[in-house]
Amino acid sequence: MLSYVLRRIGVSILILIAASLLMYVLVAWSKNPLDELYASSSPNKEQLILQRIQWLHLDQPVFLRWLNWLGGAARCVVPFAGCDLGVTIQNQDVQVLLARAVGSTLQLVTGATILAIVLGITIGIVSALRQYSAVDYTFTFASFFLYSLPSFLMGVLLKVFVAIGFNDWLVDPVFSWAVIIIFSIVAGLFWQAIIGGNRQRRLVVFVASLLVTGLLMYLMSVTEWFLNPSLGPILSPLLIVAFGAGMVLLIAGPTSRFAWRTGGATVIVLAAGYFALQPFLPSMDGSGIVLLFIVAIGVGLLAGWLLGEHDKGQAMRIGAFTGLLGMGVIILDQFMRNWNSYITNPRINGRPIATVGSATPNLQGDFWIQATDTFTHLLLPTVSLMLISFAGYTRYARGGMLEVLNQDYIRTARAKGLPERTVVVRHAFRNSLIPITTIVAADVGGLIGGAIITERIFAFSGMGALFNAGLTAGDPNPVMAYFVVVAVFAITFNFLADLAYSALDPRVRAN
Repeated sequence: MLSYVLRRIGVSILILIAASLLMYVLVAWSKNPLDELYASSSPNKEQLILQRIQWLHLDQPVFLRWLNWLGGAARCVVPFAGCDLGVTIQNQDVQVLLARAVGSTLQLVTGATILAIVLGITIGIVSALRQYSAVDYTFTFASFFLYSLPSFLMGVLLKVFVAIGFNDWLVDPVFSWAVIIIFSIVAGLFWQAIIGGNRQRRLVVFVASLLVTGLLMYLMSVTEWFLNPSLGPILSPLLIVAFGAGMVLLIAGPTSRFAWRTGGATVIVLAAGYFALQPFLPSMDGSGIVLLFIVAIGVGLLAGWLLGEHDKGQAMRIGAFTGLLGMGVIILDQFMRNWNSYITNPRINGRPIATVGSATPNLQGDFWIQATDTFTHLLLPTVSLMLISFAGYTRYARGGMLEVLNQDYIRTARAKGLPERTVVVRHAFRNSLIPITTIVAADVGGLIGGAIITERIFAFSGMGALFNAGLTAGDPNPVMAYFVVVAVFAITFNFLADLAYSALDPRVRAN
């Protein structure tokens, strides 16, 4: 394995060097960065031209300029060697600009990538298990529609109907009876199709979903919940219990006593922690929140280790996921409690969903206010990127699951009398992830590069904006900085995908 890793690293370095030469030469030949100054009528034009030639070393041949850039970029991987990615045509340090752009893009694409993968795989598997049903046709239509929708149109639609529409609606956040009835019927149809079963079971699910959705929407309207939301001391523990039960049913099944004990112990600790943490949460910052998640996962792992009996690994997974999701409920409740303070801030003025930028200028507030502001600015571009990527994951997950479900070992597992949950989760799901691993590796590299159109629509200064600015000006240094980050991420994730193949399929080994 070590020799395989070293070979891959060596080949990757050679590919990076060759590709960087090609990229540098193409950008350098695409446009003369002095054209702007040649057309200028400034009295010190000659001085500005000489200055830019000195900054960008334009008096040297392109190949020599690339070698100088390569030497500076190579020092970035050597500690304390002095990283040098050059300067822009405005004499700005590219390294500083790159750090800001990478941070902004990572903020933007991390949530979009995780949501697209989780939702896409989940919906794809559900669609495969309900093949040729109304659910399958609905998800298939939605996937193809979103996949074919241009990114600029997606951004405009989100701005008009989500941002502007929701902000206007918050003036009087009340659902009309027509909206309540329509949404309740849609929810009933959706859940009865997802859960399935005979006609009586579908009817019961439809009626229950219709009544619960209608009641919740009515209570939200009466209490003006969208202006002052909160899960509260009743709903928060119930959600923690629901997540714990869901993890047990999904991972171990309803008959596993040690799994129920592990989930129950973790739920009890987190439910008690919800009340114990209330006096301390308002004064916490980001590092404190991360610590709470680590502690919650640790509690779940400990519960699994102590109560897992013969299958401690499975019990620890149940405890860890229950701890993660349970702590997520506690933190979400605290964010919701600070929502009213955020939207009533004079800088927000009752219109919380932002359409441009990454932060509200001059907004004052604690960690919860600042984090909420970051969320409202990232919401629309994240959803835009997520919906486009989500469609691809859905189709690949559905196709992979259908292919696996038709294999002989799946029929054998069913013939042995294994529960359908065990067949799907333990046998089919893992093998269906193999083709998706390739898609994830390619998609992450592309998203890290920044969605140029999406960033432009939402005035988000990320990797895409850095690349676009450098290419427009004929400035190779910002473009090369963009190239290095994207290339490194693409090669790294493709390498991780190769390693993931061997973890998912023991037949795949690197000799």
